[in-house]
Amino acid sequence: MEIGLKIIQNSNNKYRHESLSVKVSLNGLSFCIIDESKSSVVFAKLISFDQKITAEKLLDKITHCFNTEETLKHSFDKVRVIHDNNIQTVVPKALFNEKNLADYLKYSVKLLQTDFIAYENLATIEAVNVYVPYVNVNNYIFERFGSFEYKHSSTILLNTLLKNDYSKEGLGIYVNVKTSDFDLIITKNKTLLLHNKFEYQTAEDFIYYILFTMEQLELNPNEMPLEIFGNISTQSELYKILYKYVRYVELKNTKSSYTVPAKFSYISEDFTLLNSF
Repeated sequence: MEIGLKIIQNSNNKYRHESLSVKVSLNGLSFCIIDESKSSVVFAKLISFDQKITAEKLLDKITHCFNTEETLKHSFDKVRVIHDNNIQTVVPKALFNEKNLADYLKYSVKLLQTDFIAYENLATIEAVNVYVPYVNVNNYIFERFGSFEYKHSSTILLNTLLKNDYSKEGLGIYVNVKTSDFDLIITKNKTLLLHNKFEYQTAEDFIYYILFTMEQLELNPNEMPLEIFGNISTQSELYKILYKYVRYVELKNTKSSYTVPAKFSYISEDFTLLNSF
């Protein structure tokens, strides 16, 4: 869904076009505002919850943010919501039927009869992303802003990674790290072999899932280069344990067509948020 273009005038009597992107998960919230006329980030905020919450409490959290953060009270040219959860699966387009959405999810996640199931084409591969969005959040955003766009975070992640400037010939292993979960993506000749999301609490959990997946696919951690990005640095325990067991580890810089001021540099750790525009 897309809202019509509006002109916003700031206090300096200069016109600007602002877009808002909001990522919602049960582990936290992320906000980013882009000034389209300057191709620059003008506001960013990342919020991590102390523990995983329910979808009902998620609505309370996002409502509080919009009611208390002055910058979020503006009007925006475009509003996007990114749903980040594990109620999702990728289906080859040849096997996809819109009438069977629940069947694609019911064997891997617990569905309720009232769940609304959405799907999105993965533009870079012949596949469809099927998922359950947070409908209560969508309803709130619609009531507040009117028409808007929404996507699943993995749609943005996979479409971005499989572009020519990110993916590579041969095998590619990518890890997108977040506060309490991570995405593991494996590609071959710029086609998707695997995408999965894992929750972790310790560095040992983190490396276990990566090594187990590589073992199942018969990939040698002493030979396969792995690219990692997101909420991680060379000083973190996650990076140190990964470097201990995987010989070739590259900390990947997040690319963006938008200028990110130094005071908002932390937004670069949220790969899908920055690539949602």
